[in-house]
Amino acid sequence: MLDSVNEIFEGAAAKYLSAVDADPARSNQHEIGGLPSVGFKSFLGTPGKSDGYPFPALMAYLTDEEDAELCQDTVTWYDARWKNPKRSPEYRLYYKSNPVTELIQPTDFFLVAKKRDGSLLLLFTPAGSSVEFQLRHLFGLSDVDQAFTSASMPSQTLILPIKMLLEELGVRAFDEREVQNDLDMLLERFPDKFPKTAEFSAVAREVTDFDCINDPDAALIGWMEREEALFRAYERHIVSERLLSGFGAAGDDVDEFIAFSLSVQNRRKSRVGHAFENHLGFVFQQNKLPFEKGGGARFTENKAKPDFLFPKFSAYHDPQYPRERIFLLGAKTTCKDRWRQVLSEGDLLEKKYLATLEAGISSSQTDEMVAKNLQLVIPTAIHGSFTEAQRSWLYSMADFMHMVRQAL
Repeated sequence: MLDSVNEIFEGAAAKYLSAVDADPARSNQHEIGGLPSVGFKSFLGTPGKSDGYPFPALMAYLTDEEDAELCQDTVTWYDARWKNPKRSPEYRLYYKSNPVTELIQPTDFFLVAKKRDGSLLLLFTPAGSSVEFQLRHLFGLSDVDQAFTSASMPSQTLILPIKMLLEELGVRAFDEREVQNDLDMLLERFPDKFPKTAEFSAVAREVTDFDCINDPDAALIGWMEREEALFRAYERHIVSERLLSGFGAAGDDVDEFIAFSLSVQNRRKSRVGHAFENHLGFVFQQNKLPFEKGGGARFTENKAKPDFLFPKFSAYHDPQYPRERIFLLGAKTTCKDRWRQVLSEGDLLEKKYLATLEAGISSSQTDEMVAKNLQLVIPTAIHGSFTEAQRSWLYSMADFMHMVRQAL
C-alpha cells in the first residue's frame, strides 16, 4: 500500500514562475535557478563540467479546463559559472523547448519533484487553479511565492483522487502487489478481453469488505480505489500481452498500433466515470433510496439526462409533485468546467447536487458553485484537501443521503 508521497518522491519544491523563468527572451536561456536554496543539490548533485548532469523528466502543463499536455524530455542540472572557477557555483535547471514549455507563462505555479527512480517530474499550472491546490496538498506546500519553497512531504495516506492524478501523469500510484491474488482471479474470469465496467465494479465490491449502509463514504472510496488498482493491474497485463504479439501481419503496423493506443486511452477516460456511477447506484440501492438514472425515455427539459434523479422522472414531470421532494444529482469523477452541465439538467429545480471525487477544488470555483446554487457532495476522506471555509459547506455522501431520506 502506498501510504505517502515519500514512497514515490525523494523531495519537491515549488514557486510561481517569474518572467525570467518562463520567457527565454528575458534571459536568453531556458533555465530556472534557486533550487539549491531549498536543498535540491542533495537530490541532483554538484556538476562541475560544462555539460552538467542530464535527468530524464516527465513534464506536464495542467489546467482545470483541458486535458493535460504531457511530454517526456531531458533537463540538465548545471553550473552556470563553470567557466569562472574563482566564483562560487550557481546551479540552474536547463530545459528545452517542447509542447509543455511553449505553454508556460509568468506567474504559473511550478513544481519540480525528484522521483525515487532518479527521474524528475516538472509540473506547471495557472496560479490559483484547482490543480495547484491539489499539488500543494499532495506535497505539503503552504506558503508559495516567486522563490522556491521546499515541500514538507506529508506522511498521510494518499487519497484516491491524488492517486488518479499521479497515474494520469504516468506516475504509478497504485501498488499492484496488493491485488495480485485478485488479478489471478480476474484473468480466470476474463481471460481474453476487458469485461464490461459494471462487471468490473461488481468484482471490486466482491473482493472488499465495506459497509455502505453505516459508512457510505468509506465504502464508495474503498470500492473505487480497489477497482482502480484492479483495472490498472489487469490493463498492464493485457496491454503487455498485446505488445508482445505485435501489430499487423509483420508485427510492425504503425496504424494498427496507434489505433490500439487510442483505444487504451479512451477506455481509461470513459471507464472511471462509469465505475463511479455504478458504485453510487449500488450505494443508493442498498440504502433503499428510490432513484432513477437518466437515459432512454428518462429525461428532463431539452432531452437532458441527469445521472441520478430522486425519487423518479415521473415525479419530476408531475406538476402536482412537490419540487422540494425532488433531488437531481450529477456524478463526475473530476469537475473541470463540466460541472456547469449539471445546472441545465433540471430547470424546475432551484438547487442541484454534484457528487465528485476531485480534491482541492479552488475557492473561486466553489464560490461560483455556491452562487449557482450547486451543492458539492464529496466523500469525507477527501474533505481534508479543501480549505476550512470550504469544508463547512461541503456535503458528505452520508449527508446527502440523509437529506434525501428525510425528504422522501
